[in-house]
Amino acid sequence: MAVVIAALLPVFILIVLGVILKRTLMRLDTQWHGLERLTYYVLFPMLLIQTLVKADLTTVPVAGVGGALLLSALVMSLLCLALRPALGRLGIDGPAFTSIFQGATRWQTYVALSVSANLFGDVGLALASVAMVAIIPLVNVFSVAVLAQYASPEKQSPRAIVMTVASNPLIWACAIGLLINVLHLPLPKIWHDVADALSRSSLAIGLLVTGAGLQLQGLLRPSLGASLGVAFKLVLMPALALVLALWFGLSGTSLTIVAICAAVPTSPSAYVLARQMGGDAPLLAQIITLQTILAAITMPIAIALVA
Repeated sequence: MAVVIAALLPVFILIVLGVILKRTLMRLDTQWHGLERLTYYVLFPMLLIQTLVKADLTTVPVAGVGGALLLSALVMSLLCLALRPALGRLGIDGPAFTSIFQGATRWQTYVALSVSANLFGDVGLALASVAMVAIIPLVNVFSVAVLAQYASPEKQSPRAIVMTVASNPLIWACAIGLLINVLHLPLPKIWHDVADALSRSSLAIGLLVTGAGLQLQGLLRPSLGASLGVAFKLVLMPALALVLALWFGLSGTSLTIVAICAAVPTSPSAYVLARQMGGDAPLLAQIITLQTILAAITMPIAIALVA
């Protein structure tokens, strides 16, 4: 447990530092918006490409790790959709449902990669990147489709949904990194020098941006929707993923990586998508904030159970 907490501590310190900077030195939303776009479109995609380019995928259980997390995200998505009628009877409207859905299924990649790297170095980073390849396309397709169905005033066409998903820079980064790896394409030294420099800065800046985006108002009395979003993501999702990982025969580092990736809070980019497509953005902000705070307790427990 001490090792797990030591790996998590720098991650949550950076998130807290982001909270402090947003309220002191960098109060303007435009400052953080610029950092968010830089991280989302440049730094983080470069980290994914470079990690997958350098990863020796023949030595890691790609199918087991990716399969367990892919299936857990799929099961959680289908469970949320099955509960939609019951949630409606509890007063949760369409936009609020989309926020619960995103809160339950999406994951904070900055936290997952940081903790994986802190615990297991390059091997952990490679395994977590494999998990991203499995999860990112699925959760983006489902999130956009659910928002289009339940939140948007005007229903999105299938072509619009496909274009929204296809324009996701993280999906492109995963595809490019895997393609270079599989084809063994040679890259010049200057590429690695620049890519490594950009990659090193991506996680730290991403965690600071995550902290700056937290909404601390109203946390002491969370709504029903926020409580469900937290329970689904921090309790049910790790349980599903670990059961599936054990079914796939995973153990050791691979099993721990699955626990890390399943137990992280939801992605802040979900909030941006909710704002763009008519979801309940304030509810999602509350879900993200609660999950990020409580993950400091639940993540060490989930990891310790399999470590």
